[in-house]
Amino acid sequence: MADEAPRQFEIDLPPELIGGAYADFANVWHTPTVFVMDFLTLAKPPSEHIDPETGEHRTLVPARVVSRIRIPPEQVFELAKALTQQLEFWERETGRRTPPSTPLDEE
Repeated sequence: MADEAPRQFEIDLPPELIGGAYADFANVWHTPTVFVMDFLTLAKPPSEHIDPETGEHRTLVPARVVSRIRIPPEQVFELAKALTQQLEFWERETGRRTPPSTPLDEE
């Protein structure tokens, strides 16, 4: 079998997506056939809540999904490598090991 030619992707970014969507945090979950990443932004300030049945105190953090991305499990490894590589570049460029605090960190 002959060697496969290298792939070169032509990526088209529609104008309406150029600005992207800001997300404060992400939630990742999976099924047997797909990984799902929900990117969320805070919808309102967090508020204290007492569960009427248990009396347990909780901080409710209202959030809204701004984007849901579904990828096959095989791509999760490539995504993890790309994120690690970009994080290393970011650390070298900024001289920081951790990002600045976010609204959720201030709780």
